Amino acid sequence: MLNTIIITIGVILLIYALYEFILYMMRRQSANTVEAYELMPIIRKVQVIDVREEPEFRAKHILGARNIPYSQFGQRFQEIRRDKPVYLYGDGNYTLSRAAHVLKKNHYNKENINILKGGMEEWPGKVKTQL
Repeated sequence: MLNTIIITIGVILLIYALYEFILYMMRRQSANTVEAYELMPIIRKVQVIDVREEPEFRAKHILGARNIPYSQFGQRFQEIRRDKPVYLYGDGNYTLSRAAHVLKKNHYNKENINILKGGMEEWPGKVKTQL
């Protein structure tokens, strides 16, 4: 019985590690990962896109960011200009990796696709909140 539990836990951990690896590779092939200090000086010259859902965006977001929720990203990615760098942020690796992959798959230049490391949680700059 104990061996079955240990094997099951091992298989689950292996599947999770594989899932994280696939997301990592997707992110790496589709976008660059940047720190907040790299975005802060150029924030007015680039496109900052929040891929969280609208209620989360309204509650608190980076000042100047636009909201294109991941649930609508496949239909709305055309709103993002191809000639300007794009900085995506959100809550999780899954949504950010998939959003960057959508852009890359639709011929956006990988050099212009960036993912903000740490997202809203680690953003030290100005934010807009709605209480």
